Amino acid sequence: MGLTSKSTGLGALQEMFEVKVESAEDLVIALAGNPNTGKSTVFNTLTGLKQHTGNWPGKTVTNAQGAYMYNDKRCIMVDLPGTYSILANSVEEEVARDFICFGNPHATVVVTDATCLERNLNLVLQIMELTHNVVVCVNLMDEAKRKDIRVDVDKLSQMLGVPVVGTSARSGKGMEELKEVVYQVACGKIKPTPKKVHYEEVLETAIEIIKPAIDQYAKNKVNSRWAALRLLDGDKTIIEAIYKYININLYENDRFLSELKLAKDILIQHNIQVEQLRDQIVSCIVRTAENIAHTVVIFENKKYNEFDRRVDRVLTSRIFGIPIMIALLGAVFWITMEGSNVPSTLLARGLFWIEERLTDVFLSLGAPTWFHGIVILGMYRTLAWVISVMLPPMAIFFPLFTLLEDLGYLPRIAFNLDHYFKKACAHGKQALTMCMVSLKL
Repeated sequence: MGLTSKSTGLGALQEMFEVKVESAEDLVIALAGNPNTGKSTVFNTLTGLKQHTGNWPGKTVTNAQGAYMYNDKRCIMVDLPGTYSILANSVEEEVARDFICFGNPHATVVVTDATCLERNLNLVLQIMELTHNVVVCVNLMDEAKRKDIRVDVDKLSQMLGVPVVGTSARSGKGMEELKEVVYQVACGKIKPTPKKVHYEEVLETAIEIIKPAIDQYAKNKVNSRWAALRLLDGDKTIIEAIYKYININLYENDRFLSELKLAKDILIQHNIQVEQLRDQIVSCIVRTAENIAHTVVIFENKKYNEFDRRVDRVLTSRIFGIPIMIALLGAVFWITMEGSNVPSTLLARGLFWIEERLTDVFLSLGAPTWFHGIVILGMYRTLAWVISVMLPPMAIFFPLFTLLEDLGYLPRIAFNLDHYFKKACAHGKQALTMCMVSLKL
C-alpha cells in the first residue's frame, strides 16, 4: 500500500509534505475526518501545545502538525483538512488524498461522529481503499449517549476489518486507548485487513484488466485497485499526482493505455458512460456504509432527530431556503452595521482625543515636525482609524456568525448555495467566505 520505504522515508515526508520529522524512528500519523466530528479536539488533546501550523506546499490550505510521546516513541500527527470524501473535488480533498497515498503515513486515524456514523462511513470506506493502516475513532460517544444512540464498536471493527475505538475527546475518555491502538498499528503489531467495497461485476472486471499494468509499471508504489478506479472515472488529477510524487507517467506505457481503453470499452458495452461511473462508485460506497451503519448503530429513541429533519425541510427547501437565508444574513449585516456605529464613534473620539494630547506633548518637547508626522499623523492615526472602524463590526459580526455555526445553520447556507457556486466552478463552502468579504466591503 502506498509507496515503498525506499521511495519515501524522511526525505519524501520533509520535502514533499514538509512534515517536521526529527528521526527515522518517528511515527507519522495522519488524522482525517468529516468537518464537525471533533477532529480538531482529538488533535489538540493528543498533541497539546506541541503544534506547528502553516500551509501545505503550493496550497492555501492550512497544515497543522503536532507531536506527542508514547512508549518512548515520538508520534508526529498531521491534521488533514476536514473533507467528506477524497475524490479530489476540492483542494482540501486533493491534499488529504495525496498525503495518505503518497506521504505513506505509518497509520491513518479517521475521526467519525457517533451521532451520524452512516454519513461518516463514506469517508472511512474510501480511505480503506487507499491504505490498510487505518484506525477508526468513533468520537462524540457522550453526545450519542445523550441522544439515546448506541454504537456497537466491536461489531463495527469486525465489519470494517480495522481497529475501532470509541472516544469522547472533550472529556478525554478513550484517548489513551486510541493512542495504544494507533501505536500498535503504526508499529505493525496490529495488521488491519480492511473491508473492500464490492462494485458491480462489470466494474470489477474493468478494474482487474487495468490492475496488472499499473502494478507492473508503478511497481507497488501506488494502490493499483484504487488507482484503477480513479482512472476509470476520469480523474485526471491522479495521473498528475502519480507523476508529481513518484515520477511515473502511466500514459507513456502502451500496455497500460491499451488495457485502459479495453476496460472503458467494456463499460461502454454495458451502457456505463464515464460520466456516470463516479455516481455508480459513490452509490456503491453509500450503500455499503448504510448496510454497516444499520447493523452497528441502535437508535433507542427512534425520533431523536425528528426536530432537526423538520428544520432541514424548511431551511433547505427550494421555496423557503434562499429567502430565509437572505433574511437571516441581512439581519446579521444590519445588526453588525447599525450596532457598530455607536462604539465606532466612541472609539474614534477617544483615540483622536489621545492624538491631540500626544501632539501637545510632542510640541512641548520640541520634537521635529517630520518625527511628529511619522509617529502621530502616520502610525498612530492609521492605527486609530483601523481600530475605530474595523474592531466594532468584527466584535459583533464574528460572535453572530459563530452563533449561526453552533446552531448548525452555516452548513445549510453552503448547501443552499452549492448549486449556484458550482456554476462558477466554485464550492458551496465558499459562500461563507463571501459573507465575510461582504462585511469588509
